[in-house]
Amino acid sequence: MTIHDIQDQAQVEYYWKLHDLGAHFPQILFPYLTVFHLEQGDILCTQGDDIEHLDILVHGKIKIYTTSQEGKTLILCFKTPLEFIGDVEYINGNDKVINTVEAVSSVHFLRIHRKWLVQYGSDHVPLLQFLLQMMTRKFYSSSNYSRFNLMYPVEIRLASYMLSVACDEDPADCYEELRISSLVDVANLIGTSYRHLNRVIQKLGSDGLVKRTSEYLVIQNRAGLEALAGHNIYE
Repeated sequence: MTIHDIQDQAQVEYYWKLHDLGAHFPQILFPYLTVFHLEQGDILCTQGDDIEHLDILVHGKIKIYTTSQEGKTLILCFKTPLEFIGDVEYINGNDKVINTVEAVSSVHFLRIHRKWLVQYGSDHVPLLQFLLQMMTRKFYSSSNYSRFNLMYPVEIRLASYMLSVACDEDPADCYEELRISSLVDVANLIGTSYRHLNRVIQKLGSDGLVKRTSEYLVIQNRAGLEALAGHNIYE
């Protein structure tokens, strides 16, 4: 994974104003913010990595997933701006990343080192309230995602996953996750076997919802897939 730093304070100011961060962060933290971007498929952080920063998703889409001790992965959610990465670890004083975060599209983050948050933000009430709101929303969503993974059939989980990785901004930029070569990973992420996933894909294909080629699994009927998914539960 390569983090591409953008040496442009104007970009920091643009996102600062776009997401009204000045309403939550003390102004003194502004000079310590940097902006960087990741390309589709890049990993921001891996479960168990050391963590020293708070990252703020300000553009694009990411997916967050967890890995068990047995090596099994499970998708937790997809996120779009505004989203914090590292807030739970920061508040709890953890120095290890809880979940893996991967770019689904081209993404931009604002980054600030924890030491500056401790020095200038630890007693700033608007920031603390904002972090609490973000974390409360995150835990509430996590409960919904867990229930979805346990209770809904694979065809609905696959439909939701495909809709989540087919970005609205630029669908052509997000089809990488639908490569046939990635279906083993997709099966793991949505919590099923590769064999069962293939059976579900055949069913969706016969219903005219998706089309399988030698290289890609393509959404053929987006409206039908949305009707099957009900709503993008992973988002």
